[in-house]
Amino acid sequence: EEIERETAYPDGKVEKVLKNGCHLIFFPNGTWKKVGCDGKTITITFFNGDVKQVMPDQTVIYYYADAKTTHTTYSDGLEVLQFSNGQIEKHYPDGKKEITFPDQTIKNLFTDGQEESIFPDGTIVRIQRDGSKTIEFNNGQRELHTPQFKRREYPDGTVKTVYVNGQQETKYVSGRVRIKDKDGNIIMDTKL
Repeated sequence: EEIERETAYPDGKVEKVLKNGCHLIFFPNGTWKKVGCDGKTITITFFNGDVKQVMPDQTVIYYYADAKTTHTTYSDGLEVLQFSNGQIEKHYPDGKKEITFPDQTIKNLFTDGQEESIFPDGTIVRIQRDGSKTIEFNNGQRELHTPQFKRREYPDGTVKTVYVNGQQETKYVSGRVRIKDKDGNIIMDTKL
């Protein structure tokens, strides 16, 4: 591209104005800045290899060369980080975070302290603020973990609960209830 004019400053900075309207500014430390012909698109290439781009809509894209990570900040406040291993994090203006891991597991962190993980096989794990956990399996089974018990619900309506003391209780859809002690010995069985 043809240079219209070139200016060297006492601090060592050199500015080149191109005929197409772009400005190139070279700094003594090796950093350089390009202001696009539109006057709104700015690219700064730093001496360490980092690159910062400011787009006309005020989106800022920053590439960290050493970490091979791109951090994009949109004008609406959304921030997206893309890591070299394929992990992507989205930080929303309301404080919610969404992380997509290289294996395509998605983890949502909500502002109220709740978490949700969606695994590639369709399993969903939700953790409440109180620490209780719900697991929904792709086969229709569901588990609830609390400090007092772990309960598994089966698609046929059967519910099996294991308490912290080791006692097990199984309620069948037929109405049958079977209770076992921590060693697996049957304490009660209401066979119908």
